Amino acid sequence: MIQHIVMFKFKESANGKTKAENLREARERMLALKEQIPQIRGMEVRFAAEGSAPANYDYILVSQFDSMEDLSIYQKHPAHVAFGKFVTELREPDGRACMDYQL
Repeated sequence: MIQHIVMFKFKESANGKTKAENLREARERMLALKEQIPQIRGMEVRFAAEGSAPANYDYILVSQFDSMEDLSIYQKHPAHVAFGKFVTELREPDGRACMDYQL
């Protein structure tokens, strides 16, 4: 089993919406992928606690896949690619970190 973790640091505002609005929309869109991409075994999205240090990331995705091959299928899926384009507009230029590891 592969654990896939991605963190984003969002802009204060983007696309005419506040950070809080964009965080909620990003979570809704990400969680909707679970119904579209069968390789996803589990998925959780959380936001940083109110009052966290400003340098902290704002959004974390923790998801599970049976294999690196399934993770690759997910990453190339058109729905995931579309999400990536969407969230790129909302996050800081260097505001992404990722790690994959074997459970």
